[in-house]
Amino acid sequence: MKAERVSYGGWPNCLRLANREVELIATTDVGPRIIRFGFVGGPNEFVEYPDQLGKTGGDTYRSYGGHRLWIAPESKQTTYHPDNHPVEWFEENDELILRPPLESTTRIQKEIRVKLHETKNRVCVTHLLTNHNPFAVTLAAWALSVMAPGGRAIAPQEPYRPHPESLLPVRPLVLWSYTKMNDPRWTWGEKFLQLRQDPNAEIPQKAGVMNTLGWAAYAAGDRLFLKKFYSNPDAPYPDFCCNLELFTNKRMLEVETLSPLTTLEPGAMLAHEEEWWLFRGIDPGHSEAEMDRAFQQLLATT
Repeated sequence: MKAERVSYGGWPNCLRLANREVELIATTDVGPRIIRFGFVGGPNEFVEYPDQLGKTGGDTYRSYGGHRLWIAPESKQTTYHPDNHPVEWFEENDELILRPPLESTTRIQKEIRVKLHETKNRVCVTHLLTNHNPFAVTLAAWALSVMAPGGRAIAPQEPYRPHPESLLPVRPLVLWSYTKMNDPRWTWGEKFLQLRQDPNAEIPQKAGVMNTLGWAAYAAGDRLFLKKFYSNPDAPYPDFCCNLELFTNKRMLEVETLSPLTTLEPGAMLAHEEEWWLFRGIDPGHSEAEMDRAFQQLLATT
C-alpha cells in the first residue's frame, strides 16, 4: 500500500494511506504527526488545532493535534523539543517511515513507522527512539493519541479476585497534583475506568495506571477507537510505573501509552508498538454490564 502525497490543513506535503474503509494522513512539513485518522469521508478521530494548522518553522513548541511521539519522563528540557521542521520519509516493507531531524537538545532520533492493513480497519504504529549521545540515556517512548473533543476514554480495570484469595495489590493508580477524583468527568467503575471530555471544563484532569490487559478505547458518537499495546507489569515504567495515562482539557483528550524505562547505550534503539482499530455503528453502552459485553465481543475480533 503506497502513500499518496496530499495537501492537508495548510501543509502541502502530507502523506495519505487509505484502504476502502479508513484513512490516515501524516505531516512531513513538521512533526511528524499522524494528523488525521478516520473513516474515509468521515470526521477526524484526532483533534486539530485550527490556530496551528499549516504553520512551520520557529523554535516554539506547537502541539498541532493528531498523534505524536514524545520522550518520557516528562520534562521541559527533553520532552518539549520543537518539531517544526521537515521530516524525512520513505517506504519500506509496506511501512511508511517518518523520521524527523535529530533533536539538537537531546541527541535522540525519533522515528514513527506506520502500516495500514489492506482490508481491515487496523493500523500498526511503531515508535522508535535511538540514542546518539556518547553516553547512556534512560528514557521511555511515549505515544500520545490526541482525540477530538466530545467523547470518553474507557480503560479496563484489573480482573476481580476475592479476598483472601488475592492478598497483594494488582496495579498502581497514579494521580497528578491537579487530579480531582470527584470531578464528574471521571467514572471509577468496578470493571472500567472512564474519563469524559468536556469542552466546557476549565481544569485539566489526568491519571495513570499499569494496564496489564493492554488496551484502551475512545468512544465518540457511534464510532470507537481501540488502541492495543504491549504490557509487562514486571518492567520499570515512568510515573510510578504507568503504561497507560489519560489526560483531558477543554480542547481534547489524550490516550497515552508508554514503553518501559530503558537505558540506551550509544547507538542503541528502543521500539514501542501500538495497534489501532476503528469501528462504527458501535455503542459500548454506559453500564458495566453493557460495556463488558461490548468489549468482550470487540476484543475477540481483533
